[in-house]
This record gives sequence, structure tokens and C-alpha cells, in this order.
Amino acid sequence: MKIMRFIAVLIFVITLSILNAQTSDSIKFDQNSADVLLERDGHLLIGGYGEVHYNQELSSSARKNGKLDVHRMVILMGYKFNSRTSFVTEIEFEHVKEVYVEQAFLQYKINQGMNFRAGLVLIPVGLVNLYHEPTNFHSVERPAIDKYIVPSTWREIGLGINGHVLSADLRYQAYLVNGINGFDGSAKLSASNGLRKGRQKGAESYISSPAFTGRIEHYGLPGLRLGLSAYYGKSQSSLFDGIDRSDASQLARADSSRVSIGLIGVDARYERKGFKLKGQLYGINLNNSEAYNQFVFDNTGQSGDLGSAMYGYYLEFSYDILRSFSNINSSLYPFIRYENYDSHFKVGENTSKNEDLNKHVITAGLNCFATKGAVYKMDLQYIPERNTNEFGLIFNAGIGVVF
Repeated sequence: MKIMRFIAVLIFVITLSILNAQTSDSIKFDQNSADVLLERDGHLLIGGYGEVHYNQELSSSARKNGKLDVHRMVILMGYKFNSRTSFVTEIEFEHVKEVYVEQAFLQYKINQGMNFRAGLVLIPVGLVNLYHEPTNFHSVERPAIDKYIVPSTWREIGLGINGHVLSADLRYQAYLVNGINGFDGSAKLSASNGLRKGRQKGAESYISSPAFTGRIEHYGLPGLRLGLSAYYGKSQSSLFDGIDRSDASQLARADSSRVSIGLIGVDARYERKGFKLKGQLYGINLNNSEAYNQFVFDNTGQSGDLGSAMYGYYLEFSYDILRSFSNINSSLYPFIRYENYDSHFKVGENTSKNEDLNKHVITAGLNCFATKGAVYKMDLQYIPERNTNEFGLIFNAGIGVVF
């Protein structure tokens, strides 16, 4: 019922925007830092973004120390070999000491509406995974569903096409990639972590079968952007390495260590005269989770608790209260966001449902954009506990830049 109410709100917003299309503000399609880099002139291209955070728990009876963190600093570099061929890489430093490569792809422009891309690519699912620069979301930390349901930043090695259907105001992406790591001697999928620990991130990834992922965005209606994302594939298993596939028992054992993952996501963003409304909805179906849980127990001695379905959604409202002041180049957005997600939405007959994994999060705060690409943030997160009067309360503050 909650999902149906969310869909009803999205339909209402879409209908409203269509009725008011002639008076709404016009919005170009979204671009992340890699997209911007590809459009710049010159051969050697450089960009970046970063975030510094402060997090303080307020609700504990025993006051805890606050945490200060250079959460991420990212360097983007690209090189244009000619008008058709470009290379882009994104190198991230997390918590000062961890280094990751988040993108590394070679792109060839086939024609005005299509590009061929190969390498380490972002999985085109949802908003934050594609547009994860700190100026693209209001809260200090990324939305909870973009951590616990769709594991941002999710990237894998693969190839495919992307581009625009200009006549229809559509943008598209479609890739074949290596799948989620489900089992490599230890279990990677669980109720509490969802798919997050299964990201292979291009680090000596292995593949037992490819996965498909794609996204379509529509930006033709003034003020409105719509997105539809999908992912389907089986989790990868190290047991397929070197097995005799003609041996039914070996094949059955290997198959029981894999989970079929089907994900659908929809998102909508509406902007008009300083007002912004944003919503996302994810649904994930997990087939063979019962056999996977049994396999995990038989081979590791640990109880597998992966469910058969997960979901998550949020609605967010914001307004630029400085919009009316024409002599001020800054923006100030108060915002409020409600999230609900459940990584144990459905479970198999032999798995006990953990109701505590059905989470509600209310985040409210302020974003002050000193200029385009530079933002000061602060917010307060309220997380009620199920069937108790207890709740989590976290104050967050930080800065974000993108250039």
C-alpha cells in the first residue's frame, strides 16, 4: 500500500507538470562530471569533486564523540584523442587513506545520437549512482536507499551504448557488465547489507555470466525529468571456475550459490520557480535466495538470511528562498525528505523475516550554494525504532564542491 501511495503521488506530480508545461521552467538533461568533461574542448581534461563531513549522534543517553571526515576527494581526468574517441577516468580518495577507481572507460562517438563505451562504467540505476556529486543531492550524506538498496557508487566492467534520441527528448544507456559477486568462498549477499558487498568495482573482477543494465531518461516536458532504470543478471560464483559442466551434481552445487537479481527503478524530478520535488522508487526481486542461504550455511557454517525481495523509496521537497533576490547569486534551499526501505520486504519459507530492517528516515536541513559548484550543507536525521519510543537523531554538516 505504501508503494501504491508513492506511485499515486508521482502520477499526480507528472499530471500537474504536464498541465502547467507552458509556464514551467525549462530544464536541460542532467550531466555528471564525466559527461561534462566529455563536452569540454581541448585534449587533456581535468575536473573533480569532494566532500568534507561532520556527523554527531544526538539521541544516545551516553553522548558520543562527533566524527569528522574528508569523506571523498575525487580527481577526474580525460583525454580526447580526436573528435570521436575519448577516455575518462575517475579516481577517488575515501577517508583520506582508501583509493578507488570509480570510472575508467573509452568512448567512441558512432554518430550524433550514439556512442560506444567500454571499460569500468557506472551502473545506470537511479539518480545518485549516476549523479553522485555533492551538489546533486541535498543531504550531507547520500540518501539511505542509495546505500542500502542500490549500492552507490556501483560500477562494473562492461561495454555498451549510450546517447540521445533528440527527436523524442530521450537519453539512453545500455550495457553488458560483470555481475554482483555472490560467493567467492564467503557470502557477499545478506539481509542487512543487501547487494552492497557484492560490488566488484573493477578490482580483479571475475565473471561466470554477464548482467544487463539500462536506463532511459525523458527531459522533453518543461520542468520535468523522468527516469526508468533496470538491471538483471545472476550473481557471480567462484564455484563455476573450472567445474565440469557436464557433471550435473557439480553444476547444481554451483547454481545453488547464485542468486538471480532483477531490479526496476523509477524516478521523477519537477522544478518550477525555485520549487523542487524529487522522488525515487526501487524494487528488487531475488530468485533462488532460499537455496543460496542453505548453500551459505552448508559451506561456511553461517546462517544465510537473504530475502526474496527488497524495496525503497523517498519523496523530497525543497525551495530556494533566495530566488526572489535578483542581486544575489547564491541559493538557499531548505528541504525535507522522507524515506522508507526494507531489505527484508519478502522472504522465503525457511527464512525468518526481520521487521527491524523496515526503516523510516526523515531528513530535514539547509543547502547554501555560495555559487554554482560550491555548497554548504547541514541537516538533521530522525530514524524511529520499530515498536518502541526510541529513535536515532543525527546532526550532519559539511561542504561539497564540484568543478
